[in-house]
Amino acid sequence: MAGVHFSFDNFKHLVDLNIGISDRLDENRAESFTLLYCDFKGIEQSVVDASLLEILRSSDSISNDEGNYFFVLPYTDKYGAEIVKKMFDDFFAKYLDSFLLSYPIDGETSKAILENMQDSVSTFFKNELHCLDRFTRDY
Repeated sequence: MAGVHFSFDNFKHLVDLNIGISDRLDENRAESFTLLYCDFKGIEQSVVDASLLEILRSSDSISNDEGNYFFVLPYTDKYGAEIVKKMFDDFFAKYLDSFLLSYPIDGETSKAILENMQDSVSTFFKNELHCLDRFTRDY
């Protein structure tokens, strides 16, 4: 098992793609996918890579900017994403700063979801996630 890694430059497009697939296939608009953020800063890259291979499904998507990792977990509600997060905590034997949001309940557009992620992580963990600025700011 392993997720598919996408360049962070394409992260917003990845979220847009999952929104499009969800809109096309999920008529009841349940929690179609969950976006999980994990702070892997300070963890050796080879250990992070090993965790991704062990924990993620082949249908899961990964995008990261340095130690800020974002996982798009299709057809996974918040409960399921919490299980994935706990698996990462167990793998690293420590509690990781993380946050999760689901489409469409936590945002109807990629911009709204990413703004909510940025605001929530800033509030709860004092991590500004400036890496998301390019996707959330109107220039």
